Amino acid sequence: MTGDTAARVVRNLRGMPTSDGAGVRLTRVIGTPALPELDPFLMLDEFGTDKPEDYLAGFPDHPHRGFETVTYMLDGRMRHRDNHGNEGLLTPGSVQWMTAGRGLVHSEMPEQESGRMRGFQLWVNLPAREKMTDPRYQEFAAERIPQVQPAQGVSIKVIAGSVGGVSGPIVQPATDPLYLDITLAPGSSWQYTLPAGHNAFAYVFEGGVTVGEGANARVLAQSELAVLGGGSQLQLQAGPQEARLILVAGRPLGEPVARHGPFVMNTRQELMQAFVDYQEGRF
Repeated sequence: MTGDTAARVVRNLRGMPTSDGAGVRLTRVIGTPALPELDPFLMLDEFGTDKPEDYLAGFPDHPHRGFETVTYMLDGRMRHRDNHGNEGLLTPGSVQWMTAGRGLVHSEMPEQESGRMRGFQLWVNLPAREKMTDPRYQEFAAERIPQVQPAQGVSIKVIAGSVGGVSGPIVQPATDPLYLDITLAPGSSWQYTLPAGHNAFAYVFEGGVTVGEGANARVLAQSELAVLGGGSQLQLQAGPQEARLILVAGRPLGEPVARHGPFVMNTRQELMQAFVDYQEGRF
């Protein structure tokens, strides 16, 4: 592997504790002062707790317009409903890719009173031409997410994009996303070619992972995010414990972003119109 094609850690950071919905505690990793966005990604939240008081109040009715939300459940059960009559249950290992488009009002409420609730929610921007599209859902149970073992000690759930000719079920032509859940056995390693021209990040949520090789190698501890750059050949290696991380990439839109709360548009005028439309019941 030559240095000029090797992906490396451009910067690494930790998330900040926050709360959302009706007081659900979570860690915000993208969408903070340290990393406001990584085009096309607007926000990454990690939620994970064994304490029901941290999640029982859930996320009551709230609106969205102009982007997509990706919810990946690791543990626990979450019921979603919206004002267009859609309803579903997210269970461990399942994924929901929701395109808010021109607007909807939905709720995400836990369907458990004890046990662990853990997962991720990622916000992905939509291009200007698709911001007012009809809302839609792509929802897949755990058994619909293909799992591959591309190397000894390496297991990958392919949510979006492809690994070794196996493609994930999520398709979004606008940003052509990659979303992998990677488990590395102690000491195991894996090399992957990132999609050309995409912005990419890795987030370690169990164990520790070395990213890159030689002088450019960086060790990511648990709960650290790495913004990747420098080349397309990504090298990952686990430390002495099993490691788990998500690897996410998407084609940048390169468009102006006007955002406030649950609305993400291109101009301030469009943002103001979103508030008016919501208040007047047009979602």
